Amino acid sequence: MSRIGLKPITIPSGVDFKVDANNYVVVKGPKGTLEQQVSKDLGINVEDNVINVTRPSDRKNHRSLHGLTRTLIANMIEGVSDGYVKTLDIVGVGYRAQKQGKKLVLSLGFSHPVEMEDPEGIEVEVPSNNKIIIKGIDKQKVGNYAAVIRELRKPEPYKGKGIRYENEVVRRKEGKTGK
Repeated sequence: MSRIGLKPITIPSGVDFKVDANNYVVVKGPKGTLEQQVSKDLGINVEDNVINVTRPSDRKNHRSLHGLTRTLIANMIEGVSDGYVKTLDIVGVGYRAQKQGKKLVLSLGFSHPVEMEDPEGIEVEVPSNNKIIIKGIDKQKVGNYAAVIRELRKPEPYKGKGIRYENEVVRRKEGKTGK
């Protein structure tokens, strides 16, 4: 049995959860609204502010969709109630970030500054010139935008320069020795 799929999901106060006959899920909360179509094979039961996801059989595709569907619904509920935050650190001499309106401008040692437009539903803050905070209600969008920014200049193993997640550990290598 799927340990994740069997866990019940409690709906916090202030969050409105609706599912129709085709398993189209709509979650409204204080931070916004999220909608998603989940597999029509699975059953989604709501009783007394508790959501249970059930599967019709033990076929391989039903087993794999069981845990996935439960996690997607739980992430939607957490997103509209609390939201998601990813923090990036910029390490390196001359590497910095600034916010200009809805644009994120990064100086990463290239011959030109890198300008990135904030995606829909994502809020980017730059509290200092070497820290970027990405906030949003959709876990997938927040994580993807953080990964796109990090991909511009990954941390390198010799000096550790680059963009890294807040608690990311970069394995360091020893450089060349003289003789």
